[in-house]
Amino acid sequence: MSDKVAKNEEIKARKVLLIDQNGNKVGEVSTKEALKMAQQVGLDLVLVSPDSKPPVARMMDYGKYLYEKEKKEKLAKKKQKKQVVKEMKFRLRIDDHDFNTKLKKIRDFLEDGQKVRVVVMFLGRDIMFKDKGKELLEKVIAQTTDIAKVSREIKLIGKDMDVILEPINEKIKN
Repeated sequence: MSDKVAKNEEIKARKVLLIDQNGNKVGEVSTKEALKMAQQVGLDLVLVSPDSKPPVARMMDYGKYLYEKEKKEKLAKKKQKKQVVKEMKFRLRIDDHDFNTKLKKIRDFLEDGQKVRVVVMFLGRDIMFKDKGKELLEKVIAQTTDIAKVSREIKLIGKDMDVILEPINEKIKN
């Protein structure tokens, strides 16, 4: 059912196929009679299938239905795993110690089950040395082959060259 559901007096059809609150088929009755029956048991008459011949209407507590639907949607949203892509930026001129520190952080992200986008930023005339940037990214890939695989190959986008790594096995630390 969509959010715009015809209920009670909003139903325009003359006759409806009525289904009671227990899911039993009552049969084809006039809309006025179906509305009376629903009001006698303290429920709403909701149009479930407006396109069928005759339209199908169901007796239900509409407020409770909306509440249950909202509850299910929240639960489904809660169970979804949000994939965060972490980013680590390098420059062409980087010392070994700085490289190893950033590499350790990349490995930590991968071990936590997160994707990592490794970026080499070219500043000024550094763009002339694209091959050096590619070597740096290949070095990172080589150092992480035991826990990561390449999700997207090395790619030059503007003044940045990047690669996306994702963990091989999803061993998430908690």
